[in-house]
Amino acid sequence: MLPGGDHRAHLRALPRFTADLQHLTPAQRRRFRRVVLDAFVPDLRPGRQFRPGLRIKGVRCAPGVYELTWAPDGRATWSYGRAVVAGLPHVVWHRIGTHSILDRPLAEGHLAGRGRRLVG
Repeated sequence: MLPGGDHRAHLRALPRFTADLQHLTPAQRRRFRRVVLDAFVPDLRPGRQFRPGLRIKGVRCAPGVYELTWAPDGRATWSYGRAVVAGLPHVVWHRIGTHSILDRPLAEGHLAGRGRRLVG
């Protein structure tokens, strides 16, 4: 779970994401957390669409992986994992940083998407 957890979704960070997170400034980490808890998680509810400002879209080179924009040059990649808690979406965070993370959007050794091993 993201530190401070949220009960509307199960959020899990892969080790690469956690390592990437440590390279962000404290202000960047706060901004990411605020965007996730105030916008991303609420938009995961059934029947909701992601708000345009999050710019959620699939990553071309990694089927089943999505990118989220949390700052002008802030990106995070994620995928849906198998349900851990019934009725709650399970989000697996792969990478976080600048737009450059999209060159390698997955944590090493993890695949996501149709026909591939799901992480989580």
